[in-house]
Amino acid sequence: QVQLVESGGGLVQAGDSLRLSCAASGRTFSGYVMGWFRQAPGKEREFVAAIRWSTAVTLYADSVKGRFTISGDNAKNTLYLQMNSLKPEDTTVYYCAAGPYYGSIYSYSRQERYDYWGQGTQVTVSS
Repeated sequence: QVQLVESGGGLVQAGDSLRLSCAASGRTFSGYVMGWFRQAPGKEREFVAAIRWSTAVTLYADSVKGRFTISGDNAKNTLYLQMNSLKPEDTTVYYCAAGPYYGSIYSYSRQERYDYWGQGTQVTVSS
């Protein structure tokens, strides 16, 4: 049974940094893409970043490029999202997700490419 458990969310001020973690269990993820999405109340889920686990090839949304960094630790089976220069508009719930890789990394900006989802962690950035 695959489980994804996010942690690391919290309340910070604009300009601060935060690192989210996603502990993955239940299978090996070498043939998978792991991603981060976020969703504000009443809005659609938005792609943030993705990483192909076996090659570390990454993909970012334009809104976070240059500020956020996605990475993974194979030994710990843990996905990270380092968030720097946070803005109030980054405030929302962040979810990690996993899906088997095929095709192109660029298609992993779509949530339907992912089979497994975590429960989410809240990030609040005050101005």
